[in-house]
Amino acid sequence: MTQLAHSFDNAADADSPLDIAPVAGRIGAEVRGFRLAGDLDDLTIEAIKAALVRHKVIFFRGQTHLDDDTHEAFAARLGNPLAHPTVPVAEGSKYLLELNSKEGEAASQWHTDITFLPAFPAASVLRALVIPPTGGDTLWASGVAAYEGLPPALKALVADLRAVHTNAYDYAASRPEASDEQIRRYREIFASTVYETEHPVVHVHPISGEKSLLLGNFVKNIVGLNRDDSARVFQILQDQITRPENVVRWRWQPGDVAIWDNRATQHRAIADFGKQRRHLRRATIAGTIPVALDGSRSRALKPEPVPVAALEAAE
Repeated sequence: MTQLAHSFDNAADADSPLDIAPVAGRIGAEVRGFRLAGDLDDLTIEAIKAALVRHKVIFFRGQTHLDDDTHEAFAARLGNPLAHPTVPVAEGSKYLLELNSKEGEAASQWHTDITFLPAFPAASVLRALVIPPTGGDTLWASGVAAYEGLPPALKALVADLRAVHTNAYDYAASRPEASDEQIRRYREIFASTVYETEHPVVHVHPISGEKSLLLGNFVKNIVGLNRDDSARVFQILQDQITRPENVVRWRWQPGDVAIWDNRATQHRAIADFGKQRRHLRRATIAGTIPVALDGSRSRALKPEPVPVAALEAAE
């Protein structure tokens, strides 16, 4: 008997003008034989955006011709650039984030970028400059596949749940191997301003209409549950997102570019490269405020709640 395909199967798109090869069964695809640039025509940009929504993360090999200016110009064709709210931009760039790891330091916890803001990023464009000969891969997980794979009882449970996300999480507890200097830098830079936002645990993708779990390392607590129950529910759902079936792993080469739909994924770098150098730069595209299954929206808690009218105007 032929097994019916699930809606989250990562099948090739025969209608795309791009040469796209799925990388894993539920998430991720490589766009082959393509040269990224800041002056791509509108039809090509729309094809890239469609591939991104379909596959959640797309990879381009051999983009060694890109520099900071062309990286930023291409990213700006996908949407409005967004600088990180606390971390300074890379030297000489307009809004690129420097990811220059030393002694194995990397973003090695599962997260969705900047979810401590109400309108967290829609997408990111990550360019590899220096890659260690071994180690330093990145994983992406599909929040859409995770939600669709939940049994009905858990879908009912999460439908109305909300979670508080913050950048002031316990860095030392989540990274017990961190040095005193790394902890100090985190407090003085990343958490220099404390943000908190309440998001739905399940939100509706603004383009595809798909339902996706929205969690990750920035979650502080699930609203309405005590600490222990919050931790248990979070872990059940987080484990669902990062099941191997819902994950793609990318082995970087210098010049690679990865673009991911930040509204539908989590990601983490694998900090297994010791003292080898790993240097990448990231452009981030502004997003919109998530909408829950009941139509309610995310809301800012810190530094100060922002009126809904102001948030809508910002979109």
